[in-house]
Amino acid sequence: MAISGYHSLSLLTRQIQKSVSDEREEALSQAGIHDVAHLRPVMAELVRNGPGFYYLLQDAQERIVTGNMLHLKPDQGWRNLTWTHRSLLPERRPVIGYGLILQDGGYLFVGIDAEPIQTLRHDLWFTFIWGMAVFMIIGAGGGLLVSRFVLGKIEAISQTARDIMRGDMSRRLELNASNDEFDHLATSLNAMLERNERLIASLHRVTDDIAHDMRRPLAHLGQHLDDAMQQECSPAQSNALTCAKANLDEALEIFSSLLKLAQMEAGSGIPDIQDVSVREILLSITDIYHPIMEERKQTLLVALAQDDMTCSGNKVLLVQMFANLLENAANHCPAGSTITVSSFTTDTTDTLIIADNGPGIPEHERERVFEKMVRLDHSRSIPGTGLGLSLVRAIIQLHHGHITLRDNAPGLRCEIQLPRSKDRLPRH
Repeated sequence: MAISGYHSLSLLTRQIQKSVSDEREEALSQAGIHDVAHLRPVMAELVRNGPGFYYLLQDAQERIVTGNMLHLKPDQGWRNLTWTHRSLLPERRPVIGYGLILQDGGYLFVGIDAEPIQTLRHDLWFTFIWGMAVFMIIGAGGGLLVSRFVLGKIEAISQTARDIMRGDMSRRLELNASNDEFDHLATSLNAMLERNERLIASLHRVTDDIAHDMRRPLAHLGQHLDDAMQQECSPAQSNALTCAKANLDEALEIFSSLLKLAQMEAGSGIPDIQDVSVREILLSITDIYHPIMEERKQTLLVALAQDDMTCSGNKVLLVQMFANLLENAANHCPAGSTITVSSFTTDTTDTLIIADNGPGIPEHERERVFEKMVRLDHSRSIPGTGLGLSLVRAIIQLHHGHITLRDNAPGLRCEIQLPRSKDRLPRH
């Protein structure tokens, strides 16, 4: 529509300019010589007949010789006048015309009413502006409706993904029965989630079965080793039996940890949930580890907030979690290191911090250490199963908390966030 309007405006302008050019050329042709003296009678006749044109003839001193317009500054070429200069009380009508400087320095102007052009241009701009306004309103409204629809669908997918990441493997995307692209996507994602749930459940069952099935023969083996150690044997045999028993205990610890991990990952809630004082747990554990760290020539500092830090959870699991973290810090820090246990609280969260000035963990390895059976190269010589931090994160996630490892410059800073008891968790 805009292109058609501009084309019409251009066509009308060319037609009017042609009319002016024809009128000018006719006047010049009648005069023969292009000067004021020869043009005066021709222009006077044209003004008397008044064929709808505007005329002005001025001499070299810019005095009006004849015409139906007021004085104009002599400019050569096409001119667009905002008003006619036709009388002392000028008509406010636009004029388009052509000015010509004559051979004797005079000036000839021939013009015509340009109101049709101005009206068409005004209507064109009016149509364009209102069209753009309507287009923007419709576009913005349509875009808002579409974006709300699309963003609503995306948010539903994101919420489902967050629920699954929090452990609800049974969550699925809802279908709207419209059979559109989002329904197709939801169907494909639901099929993938269904398969993933089966695979994870199968993996949990395998882990659980292995832990159950292997613990019994290993326990029997341990009894046999205990019996063998009661018999008279050479020092070499006794040493071999002691090493075998130690290795067996380590294997049993691994299977026990794997079984506990599988149970927590497969569970839908916290067993034996109750309101637990996190501050009391930390104080009791640090009391136990004070002498252990003094023996290792390490310093344990405790700076807990005085606020009552209470969360809803399982006390045994929380004790194991904090014990694992302190044991991990003690095992990986050399003599002379300082380990600090501190905390602060907000309205909804208790934040517990265990920091040390030991060797720390490289940034690219901080997420990897939470994986099962992972041990970093510099930790190979330190006793352990590689499941301690896996158990820690599983317990924290079971309590709807979050754990973050940061650089303590130097050393490692472990931050645990647990929801306060007023944000009650579902009972198992």
